[in-house]
Amino acid sequence: MSQLEELLAAWLPRQRWFSGKGIPIQQIRIESRHRLVSSGHGGPELYLLVVQAGQRGRSSRYQVLLGARPPRDLPPELAGAAIGVCTVASGRPRVVYDATHDAELTGLLLECFVSGHPESGDGPVRFRTVPGTRVRTGARGRLLTGEQSNTSLVFGDDYVLKAFRRLWPGHNPDLELNVALAGSPYVARPCGWIEADLPGHPVPATLALLQEYVPGATDGWVLATANVRCLLGGGGGQRESALPPVSRLRTRALREGRGLSPSTESLRLRSFAEEAERLGRTTAEVHRSLAQALPTDVLSPAAAAELADAMVERLAMASAEVPELAEHAPRVLEAYADFAEVDEPLPIQRVHGDYHLGQVIRTGSTWVLLDFEGEPTVPVRDRQQLSSPLRDVAGMLRSFDYAAGFLLVGEPADPDLEWSARTWARTNREAFCAGYADGGGPDPDKHLTVLRAFEFDKAVYEVLYEARNRPDWLRVPLESIATATAARPVPG
Repeated sequence: MSQLEELLAAWLPRQRWFSGKGIPIQQIRIESRHRLVSSGHGGPELYLLVVQAGQRGRSSRYQVLLGARPPRDLPPELAGAAIGVCTVASGRPRVVYDATHDAELTGLLLECFVSGHPESGDGPVRFRTVPGTRVRTGARGRLLTGEQSNTSLVFGDDYVLKAFRRLWPGHNPDLELNVALAGSPYVARPCGWIEADLPGHPVPATLALLQEYVPGATDGWVLATANVRCLLGGGGGQRESALPPVSRLRTRALREGRGLSPSTESLRLRSFAEEAERLGRTTAEVHRSLAQALPTDVLSPAAAAELADAMVERLAMASAEVPELAEHAPRVLEAYADFAEVDEPLPIQRVHGDYHLGQVIRTGSTWVLLDFEGEPTVPVRDRQQLSSPLRDVAGMLRSFDYAAGFLLVGEPADPDLEWSARTWARTNREAFCAGYADGGGPDPDKHLTVLRAFEFDKAVYEVLYEARNRPDWLRVPLESIATATAARPVPG
């Protein structure tokens, strides 16, 4: 193991985008190294590394954008991004660091879409532009924070470059689907991408996607949770006097055994329900565009039964790890059995694959969909498989449940606030489904068996994820499953 590999072995597990957290790295190897930028005369250099990390007999590839400077020349603002000191290529010691924090180098990276880059001798890295696109240079990259799977850089008000950290051979679905949807008002215009050959694979891997930046947009999760916070009076744990008027009225009505008038009840729910309905319509239109641009098929009854078997296996694995889930398993299994018996062909196509409120932004009067890559830990070939568009619908419905429930995480039990949160979720779920049907998508109300199975499958995944990563959030998917299973008891 080289000195640089030893440094990376200690640094990688601390990165948010590293998917093997908690598992010791047994082996690490720099599979390829490409020098993208060299400013000369001992100035900063930018390298793109493809690193293989071995853990418990499995190997994963990661992209590392590595900066290198003489130790005396490292600016103070980059000290926190330092990985260590070693020799890289020149034989002289250099401080190596996470180059995504270096605005000077990231600005030069954007210029590579116009001017290319020096050959490193380890294999080509290719900067491609979408036909008809001329990339404007001159802006420096600003690192976006908060991402978990990838790393994005914003260049002024022009572009965002998303670097895919976990690498797989094949064209990333984020590139494929955005190019297929080019011209749609519901996606950010694709401008270019970076690709490289991986040893032993004939199809290049997509390293990064360059898209038009959408300034002034607001994340769908932020909009939704702000609306929930308003409804709940700033979150759980508030006294009645601190609640907004509708919440105070609801609390009193519940205590007195009365309901609220429909006009009062809808006062605070209507604002986001209109957005949820518009989002549903937008989702249907994007699904229709994907079906027109890319292959479609139907899922046969036999294939549906195989899909149900896979859901059963995931439920068994999650129930074994999370005992709280096991008590709901019989009713979830019933939903899967119903899905397995669907006797009519189910249309399938390319879909978003990881659809939730954090994957959409609101700008002006339009929703824009982002991040079509699917689950980054799944091989590209599997993410390219056709699926029912109702899987995306189920993902968004689960996201409404999360938006309603997350403000109650860590708060004392409060039936009034919990009831308000469930009402918000139900109202916006119904609005989204109505908009989706109105936009020409398969009417969720007419495919409840399929939708129910997909929702349970997503919730089971969430249970396992929260148990492993955020135990305080485990109540959110568990309570959703409990509510859904209680609505349909198991036959005797």
